[in-house]
Amino acid sequence: MNIVKRKNVDFPSILDELFPADWFGGIANQVASTTNTPAVNIKETEEDFKLEVAAPGKAKEDFILTLDHDVLTISTEEKKEEETIEDNYTRREFSFSSFKRSFKLPQAINKKEINATYENGILNVVLPKREEDKVKPKRTIEIS
Repeated sequence: MNIVKRKNVDFPSILDELFPADWFGGIANQVASTTNTPAVNIKETEEDFKLEVAAPGKAKEDFILTLDHDVLTISTEEKKEEETIEDNYTRREFSFSSFKRSFKLPQAINKKEINATYENGILNVVLPKREEDKVKPKRTIEIS
């Protein structure tokens, strides 16, 4: 019986030859650049918290804002279908995009007064603080 010794194969180098290093990175970058999760800025003032959600190309009707206990969820969903029939061919395309962002709100928020506006591609959500949680100006206490 002949024993055949096999040479150790370096799989990473074979994969590197088949798929250059930038191939996976290129796909990952494409996926990351087409993701639909918008950027969100959060700013705290003495009176409230402000969320700015960058979502250009949407209409205010596209947004769904829900408040479930202490969780504010901002979401959209968009479906597009297109069909072209000419001579001997049919072209049918569809796309779907959505995003969902959730934020656990601090107890300091007056949940009844939350409001939102959408203008120039920015969804602005104002989360007012409860009166007792607003920063009060410094005061002097007289001693009696």
